[in-house]
Amino acid sequence: MDPAELNHRERAILGAVAAGRGELLAGCEPDLAVDGGWCDRVAVTRLIVGGWICAARPARVGDLVPAQLTDVARDVFAATRTLTA
Repeated sequence: MDPAELNHRERAILGAVAAGRGELLAGCEPDLAVDGGWCDRVAVTRLIVGGWICAARPARVGDLVPAQLTDVARDVFAATRTLTA
């Protein structure tokens, strides 16, 4: 996914994950919580499928694990500094 295609909500989610505030609930369709609140599932799915966020470590279904930016997302974030809300 091209960074220009990210909407404001997705950029805010990426900024929170970059700040270490996101946790993924592992499953066939993972959920993401930021500061304990669940995020927009459509936005989270787009970010995961688009290769922007992933689990920080392997997880079993039902595990809550820290979320992190992928290497590609970190590179884009470092280059543009536009992912924060």
